[in-house]
Amino acid sequence: MKLTNLDTMEDRLELLEKTAKSFSDRAKEHDENGTFPFENFADLKKINYPALTIPKEYGGLGISLYEMVKMQEIIAQYDGSTALSIGWHMGITKHTGETHAWDESTYEKFTKDVIEKGALMNNAATEPATGSPTRGGRPETVAQETEDGWIVNGRKTFTTLAPILDYIGVSASIEGTDKVGSFLVRKSLPGVSVDETWDSIAMKATGSHDLILENVKLQKEDFLHYITPGDKGAQGWLLHIPACYLGIAKAAQKYAIEFALSYSPSSIQGTISDIPAVKQKIGEMELRVLEASTFLYSVAKKWDESNEDTRNGMKEELAAAKLLVVNKALEIVDLAMRIVGARSLSAKCPLQRYYRDVRAGLHNPPMDDMTIMALAGKSISKYA
Repeated sequence: MKLTNLDTMEDRLELLEKTAKSFSDRAKEHDENGTFPFENFADLKKINYPALTIPKEYGGLGISLYEMVKMQEIIAQYDGSTALSIGWHMGITKHTGETHAWDESTYEKFTKDVIEKGALMNNAATEPATGSPTRGGRPETVAQETEDGWIVNGRKTFTTLAPILDYIGVSASIEGTDKVGSFLVRKSLPGVSVDETWDSIAMKATGSHDLILENVKLQKEDFLHYITPGDKGAQGWLLHIPACYLGIAKAAQKYAIEFALSYSPSSIQGTISDIPAVKQKIGEMELRVLEASTFLYSVAKKWDESNEDTRNGMKEELAAAKLLVVNKALEIVDLAMRIVGARSLSAKCPLQRYYRDVRAGLHNPPMDDMTIMALAGKSISKYA
């Protein structure tokens, strides 16, 4: 059964959850070994998950942002690394199709590959010297224009999904100009390679290695569009990021409550779930889950129901959703570990992985400091 053959969101969510359950056991193995979960992506491709966000006019389902966020949260409850990784593909594919950011024939060829083969896409923008592109740094990766196309050279860091990507959107400074362009690079091209540098203790199975580009020859049509570093506007698709961390937090909540319901030390009657201090923490976890979920899904729903003008004014709201959800997720995991106690630090306990993984959210865009400054500016402008 494929997701693209199901008529309702409820049926699609049910099939996705059934598929993702096996990711949980694999998550422990890949985290411990620092390996990439190829099996998870094979399973997602079998149910045609990568094609869901392709607009209907190109053969996909064109699912809503709300549904995409729901799906990403479900995957994250079983494996945060897989959720964050596939989330980039899902979001970029959705955003590109809806905004018609690429030449139509280029996007059509790409989507055909996604639908028929499960091809995967991510952007590569961060570099060793410039850091996150959200800070506005000009890329050191250079694209040189030739008579029949382009030659690109450079190194990109944090290229999530690197072991399994088919397409990569690469930002590069255009030689001899002050412009920056986005280029579509096929990983199979000569000169494209991956340097396996990813050694993070969080999200270990995302395969976020360095991408190396050595005299990579591109066609004229591989130039996608000009970009302004740091100038992104409102991008609803980035809600896949907080959805991932909410999913991890819910996994931690579930583990802690099941532990509390089953753990009965000899010093008490019943289980520790009856102890007021433990109940207090369980209640605090639930409160934070409600806060994060309500904010995240209300923003996603507003995006789906809004016109272009309203969406363009949602940049700060979208950033605030990411900030709030990630920080609530951190608090939820911390409370879960306080319930479980010292056992939560055991290598056998998934809470220690959730703790490491959820902290990665602080370093996904947009950054907290930029969000707070943007919110301050928006608030001040109301009364200035």
